[in-house]
Amino acid sequence: MSNHQRISVLIVGAGQAGLSLSYHLKQRQIGHVLLEKHRVGHAWRSQRWDSFCLVTPNYQCRLPGHPYAGSDPHGFMLKDEIVSYLDAYVASFSPPVREGVEVRRVSPGAGVQFVVETSAGTYLADHVVIAAGGYHKPKIPPLAAAIPKQVVQLNAATYKNADQLPEGAVLVVGSGQSGCQIAEDLHLAGRSVHLCTGSAPRVARRYRGRDVVAWLEDLGHYEMPIDAHPDGKAVRRKPNHYVTGRDGGRDIDLRKFALEGMQLYGRLVAIDEHGYHFGADLEQNLDKADATSERIKNTIDEYIAREGIEAPSETRAAPLWKPNVVRRDLSHAESGITSVIWCMGFATDYSFIELPAFEDSGYPKHERGVSPVPGLYFLGLPWLYTWGSGRFCGVGRDAEHIAQLIAQEPAALSCEGLDRRDAAPYPI
Repeated sequence: MSNHQRISVLIVGAGQAGLSLSYHLKQRQIGHVLLEKHRVGHAWRSQRWDSFCLVTPNYQCRLPGHPYAGSDPHGFMLKDEIVSYLDAYVASFSPPVREGVEVRRVSPGAGVQFVVETSAGTYLADHVVIAAGGYHKPKIPPLAAAIPKQVVQLNAATYKNADQLPEGAVLVVGSGQSGCQIAEDLHLAGRSVHLCTGSAPRVARRYRGRDVVAWLEDLGHYEMPIDAHPDGKAVRRKPNHYVTGRDGGRDIDLRKFALEGMQLYGRLVAIDEHGYHFGADLEQNLDKADATSERIKNTIDEYIAREGIEAPSETRAAPLWKPNVVRRDLSHAESGITSVIWCMGFATDYSFIELPAFEDSGYPKHERGVSPVPGLYFLGLPWLYTWGSGRFCGVGRDAEHIAQLIAQEPAALSCEGLDRRDAAPYPI
């Protein structure tokens, strides 16, 4: 028998999701604590490159009780500004955060819903909310082991800037948001860049006088629940559209980069002693990305016509560049590649949760964040409920929904303070 800290609601993670839930729980005077392995907003502080910025306009930063109040609502916050925004949010309502506490195990308890073992002791919790996001481990394919040992390997979470890398060419693997933005960052720094493309779509930054995000918001795309999406839950597995907010925001057009000297390839399919080998899908990948951008423009055109909105017309431009020959092989000696940056997305890692709440793939089973295990919730995942769920614009709504559900349960009001250390001990 030993004493443990008893809490009504324990939140794992103190990023924008965990903080948003804390705000709503505090409004309802529900006892809770946030446990953060590192510092508040760790991913923004430490796992983004130096030039990183949001791809959604600042006015969409509207965490509960803390809408953007700066002087550039249509601009795009840089990394340090995002951190400052989160720090100001913490200062605005003083959430009960405990930093530097690692959650090591969540398991069912005896006489209490959950036992949560941490680096700072054990908690007994009536409700547990996993607000640690869905980007836990960078995806690195097995073929990475075949890269020559002298070549530096990084990923989207460890890359900071071009000066971090040795002299020589850089191979960026993956053309989602991170891959394209990092390739651009290196390209602008004057580095020789080789980019392996994939299936990620692209979107224009602006169209017919407005940011495309503004049009999509008017169209209700950020409010669309996942069950209403044509792809249903399969949309969770799709990469984000690539675009950038850098320097006030602009398109990312890989064809333009090719004209400026960036080398483009299809998917990376093999590496051996001779070099790197690619698929024959470069042109297909570029065409599909462009087709998505064009479909979005068509949707905007239809909306403008249907609603009778006055908006400037815009001519559709033809592709700037097409590959005459799709290159399939690149030798180590010829390439001069001294660095490889893996930008193939991230996998989840919920191995610390010993509860039947996951699909075979490891993704949480949930309906709008509510797991099949009573009292266990998930928050902050992309497409948890809507397109905005993993963003500053929509995570607050999901947090409020979960707070309301918790408030309806009698156990939620069992602790008036932030914790109850004098609770009767439970055998563990």
